[in-house]
Amino acid sequence: MKAKFNLMTDSTCDFSIQDIERSGLTFLPFTYTEAGKPDGGLSGLDDLFQSMSAHDFYERIRWGATPKTSQPSQLVYEEAFRKAAELDVPTVLMTISSGISGGYNGACTALDRVQEELGRELPIYIVDTLLASTSFYLLLEEGVRQRDRGLTAQEFVRWAEDARYHVWTIFMVDNLDTLHRGGRIPKSVALVSSALDAKPLLSWKLNGELTILGVTRGRKKGMRKMKEYYEKHRSQLQYPAVAAIGNADCENDGLRLGAMVADIDDSARILTSTIGPTIGCHVGPGMLSCCFWGEDRREKQNAIAGKVKGVRQG
Repeated sequence: MKAKFNLMTDSTCDFSIQDIERSGLTFLPFTYTEAGKPDGGLSGLDDLFQSMSAHDFYERIRWGATPKTSQPSQLVYEEAFRKAAELDVPTVLMTISSGISGGYNGACTALDRVQEELGRELPIYIVDTLLASTSFYLLLEEGVRQRDRGLTAQEFVRWAEDARYHVWTIFMVDNLDTLHRGGRIPKSVALVSSALDAKPLLSWKLNGELTILGVTRGRKKGMRKMKEYYEKHRSQLQYPAVAAIGNADCENDGLRLGAMVADIDDSARILTSTIGPTIGCHVGPGMLSCCFWGEDRREKQNAIAGKVKGVRQG
């Protein structure tokens, strides 16, 4: 069945270039720059590791590189929207969470400009995934399948804006230094983590910001916690048993975690991905993630809030 709309994404989705081409997607690249280096340092386009291997990229960070990231420029967004307008086919762009990046707002601003320039409203829709990296990968992978089922652009947007709350995420980083430098984690939290030599476990809030689920001593214990999190929160009521395992140059750990998840549910489809350059700049080498489909996180949070409110009133 021919797709009824074009699907676009930014480069924080952790799809490989092969995934992009096979799925017929257009991707808009972020950039990363290490300022103050005579040779330009670790700088480049997030081209999904086409120009530099994941290992070489993360090895540079291990040796002290501290690149910062930038969302696609207004020019990049505008050119993409002008091309979409010329094709006269509905288009959906899925973006990184607005809770950690200005990419969504930048895309909306660019769309407004192009529509004003052309003097008409365009059938272009922008979805804030409220996710990034492996969790974005899981959502987009299913999104391609939904597109291929024959959804219209508007139907797809409604699906995506609901499905994003069914994505459950837990990820582990070696430390919080890079997340703190990028402004995603408070300094006090990063210092405590470093002092305890703990491995932080993180997830997403409903508004797309990061939250710390807890800490653990050592990667093996952390991986067991991730396995337990999957076992507790997975659900097949609305979506199939799928787990996306992402790694930042720690492929063997990713394989081990995938095997641990498969031990819980041998019917689960295990997807693997590499944490891309944009997110990698903020989490550093060693990040390990497990993302999967579960019940609506909004309902879970409301249930918890209701219990807390009831206790306070009582």
